[in-house]
Amino acid sequence: MTAGSSAPAGSVGTVGAEGAEGTVGAVATAGPVGSGVGSGLGFDPIARARQQWTEQGWDAAADGMAAITSLMRAHQIVLARVEATLKPLGVTFARYEVLMLLWFSKRGSLPMKVIGSRLQVHPTSVTNAVDRLEDAGLVTRSTHPEDRRAMLVALTPAGRELAERATKVLNAEVFEQPDLGAEDVHSLVDVLTRLRRSAGDF
Repeated sequence: MTAGSSAPAGSVGTVGAEGAEGTVGAVATAGPVGSGVGSGLGFDPIARARQQWTEQGWDAAADGMAAITSLMRAHQIVLARVEATLKPLGVTFARYEVLMLLWFSKRGSLPMKVIGSRLQVHPTSVTNAVDRLEDAGLVTRSTHPEDRRAMLVALTPAGRELAERATKVLNAEVFEQPDLGAEDVHSLVDVLTRLRRSAGDF
């Protein structure tokens, strides 16, 4: 699970760029990237874009465009909720993921390479997150005792305490209130699991 930034929902292209309110470009007006803020539009820009895709004769791609664009926008919305919840604690979701991965490990420590593999992110992203966490006194980094070429990242008491506080807040304010009914949540997880599996995510 990774909380990287995504392209704006309108990035699939623009039809009739001269400001037609129903263009795919209007999808981007649903709010700044990652803002989670609605635009106040009186219509669904993605639905409008789908309609225009069909009118252009791109029927075979219309549903897929709407699905992918909706997914990208939904990612922006939920990530914004998570980041806003974590901000008072001084940690981003990317760093929170590292803390929780260490928290769940048996020894409270893992090699850098394992962290990247488990979180499915580029090594540079792991290094950046660990650097910030180390600067904040939430983790320590040392040479792996069994492999001097590897770095071992360990949770500090402060890091463990923050991970637990952040999880409590996220559970209460976001994960227990996903703005969807239980049946929809289960269906969403099933659909996204199939998408991830078909993409080779696991």
